[in-house]
Amino acid sequence: MDDERTATPEPVTETYDRIAEHFASTREYPWPEVAAFLGRDVGGDLADGAAVLADGAAPALERVRSAADDAGGVGLDLGCGNGRHAELLADDVERVVGADASRGLLGTARERAQDHEFDESLHLVQADAAGLPLRSGVVDVAVYVATLHHLRTRDQRVASLSELARVLAPGGRAIVSVWSTAHDRFEAMSGFDTTVEWTLPGGERVPRYYHIYDPSEFEADLAASDLQTVDSVVSSGNCYAVVEAGARTRSDS
Repeated sequence: MDDERTATPEPVTETYDRIAEHFASTREYPWPEVAAFLGRDVGGDLADGAAVLADGAAPALERVRSAADDAGGVGLDLGCGNGRHAELLADDVERVVGADASRGLLGTARERAQDHEFDESLHLVQADAAGLPLRSGVVDVAVYVATLHHLRTRDQRVASLSELARVLAPGGRAIVSVWSTAHDRFEAMSGFDTTVEWTLPGGERVPRYYHIYDPSEFEADLAASDLQTVDSVVSSGNCYAVVEAGARTRSDS
C-alpha cells in the first residue's frame, strides 16, 4: 500500500476523463448488490450477507407503479460512469438521470445507452455529487455506488449525502456504497485517505483519490446527513446502505 499512499492524484474529473474509455470497457456488468436492491435475481452471486439489500427499492417501485398520475417514475444513477446501473434503472422507471463529474465517462454512458437501446429514457448531466441540478423530491429510486469515496473532505461527503436526500421523493429509496477497510487489500482498521492506481493499456499508471471508510465511519456520515438508513451491510469489502430521506428533509419538501 505504500506506493498508493504516496502518489499524488489530479482532480477526480480530470482523472476519469483521462481513463474513461479504458475504465468503461472493464465495467460491463452491474454490481450484484445493486441488482439485488432493484429486485433482480442474482442467484449465488450475492456475498457476505448482502441479502439484506434484496428488494430494498421495492416499496419505492411499488409506489411508482401504483401512482395515480401514471408518470412512470424517475431514477437517478449518481456517479453513473458508463451507465451500467442506469440501464437497470431504465427497466423500472420511465426516466433515468445519469449524473457524473466526468464528461468522458458520460460519453461512454451515451454510447452504451445507444447500443443497448435505452437512450430514449436516459438523460445525462455533468454534475458535482455535492450539488445536483435537480429539483427537490423528484427521484423515486437512486443508485449511488463507488463515487462518494472520491470526494476529498468529510464536509463534501456529508453534503453529497444530504443532496441525495434532498432530491429523493417522499417514499423514494437509494443504495449507497463505498470502499471500506473490510476489503482484503487494506490493513487499516480506521478510515484513511489514499490513492489507488489505474493502469492504462500502454502502461501509464494514473492515481485516483479515495477515502477508504471504516464501517462505523460510514454509518456516522450517513447519520450526519439528511438521509435515514433502512438497512446496511458490508459485502465484498464494500459498505452498503439502503437509505431514504430523513424526517427533516421530508418535512421541508
